[in-house]
Amino acid sequence: MMDPQERKIKPIMSVIALSATLFFFAVVDGKSGSQVPENYDNQGKKIFDAQKATPVQNLEADSGSRNLNKFYGLRQYPGSPPRIPHEVDLTFSGKETDCLSCHEKGGYSPEFGSFVPVTPHPENTLCYQCHAQVTTERLFVESEWKSLSPPRLGQSSLPSSPPPVPHSLQLRENCIACHTGPGAVAEIRVSHASRGDCRQCHAINVKTSVPLEFSRK
Repeated sequence: MMDPQERKIKPIMSVIALSATLFFFAVVDGKSGSQVPENYDNQGKKIFDAQKATPVQNLEADSGSRNLNKFYGLRQYPGSPPRIPHEVDLTFSGKETDCLSCHEKGGYSPEFGSFVPVTPHPENTLCYQCHAQVTTERLFVESEWKSLSPPRLGQSSLPSSPPPVPHSLQLRENCIACHTGPGAVAEIRVSHASRGDCRQCHAINVKTSVPLEFSRK
């Protein structure tokens, strides 16, 4: 049998453990004032910080000039880093953070007559390590390469349920960078950019196999 004193201590210990957990999640970050831990939900803190730093009018603005054809036209396959579609001044070659002068917060570019796409990972400053310019249209060698099919959109389980995220979150943790604002792709631009954690409703569902039909015995 449990000792009477032990029965009194167990609920107290449970309360202490719960309080410690709540305290951990309530710690305020000194820089952003966010109450979200850095590693929360695949770096979900980036969404909260980006929303706080982005004016509402920028979240809700819509230029409609970018579409999925243009989006995939810059990529060798869905999920690959896009190539740089414009000339890069030679002065940028020595300091890659100059790319962030346009792509960190977006905005309108008079030079190109369009709104600038926002990068979802501005902390990775070695841009040229993944994003390259096209210097020639000729192939180095003959190839039979065929691109992969892009992920299907709107694959909701029910007609009224939120659509799942059809891609991985590696380097794409900040949902609002691609899905909101005037530089966003028209087909995947959301209408509720001011809400909190996107992944509270939109679950990751990268389909690598045929889904099985569920049947109750």
